[in-house]
Amino acid sequence: PVALVLQPHPQYGGTMNNRIVYETYNSFYKNKFSVIRINFRGVEKSDGIFDNGQGELSDAAAALDWIEKENPGYNQCWVSGFSFGALICMQLIMRRPEVNKFIAISPQPNVYDFTFLAPCPISGLITFGKNDELVQIDSILNLKKRLSVQKNIDVKFEPTDNANHFFKNKEKELSTIIDRYITDKITIV
Repeated sequence: PVALVLQPHPQYGGTMNNRIVYETYNSFYKNKFSVIRINFRGVEKSDGIFDNGQGELSDAAAALDWIEKENPGYNQCWVSGFSFGALICMQLIMRRPEVNKFIAISPQPNVYDFTFLAPCPISGLITFGKNDELVQIDSILNLKKRLSVQKNIDVKFEPTDNANHFFKNKEKELSTIIDRYITDKITIV
C-alpha cells in the first residue's frame, strides 16, 4: 500500500516536519505502507510561493503520482492531511479515483468550504480535538451530518477529549486513533 501525508498551512508555520504529520507518517510506516510526506511549494527548501490551495493541490497530486510510480502494483492508496492539509487531502480524493481511504486530522469546515464533498467518494476517518480553539464543534457536527447520510461510504468521526487543534499533550491518543483505524481498515491482498 502507498500513502501520502500532507502538512498544515504553510503561512502559519506548517511543514512536513510538524509533529502530527510526522506521527501520521510513522503510523503508516509501521503498518508497512510506502509513505511520503511533502512540503508544499515555498516551504523550507521547496520552490515556489503559497498559492491559496490550488498550487498545493497540484503539489499533492504530483507527490501521489510519484509514489504510485515508485510502487508499481500497489494494492491500496491512502491520503492524509492535518488542518489545511486535511482540506487538500479531501480535495485530492475527489479527483483521484484510485485513492481507497483518507484520514483528515483537525479539518476546518468553519474556515474552508467542504460542500465539494457531495458526494464523498470514499470512506475514511475524520479526527479532531473536542477543545479545538480554531474550529467550532458545530461546524464539525454539520460536516458529520452531511456525510453520514451518504450511501456506500463510512466516514468515522473520532474526537479526542481535552485536545486542542494541535493535539497538544494528546499526541499519544491521536497516534492510537490513527494506528487503530489503519490496522482495522487496511486490506491485505
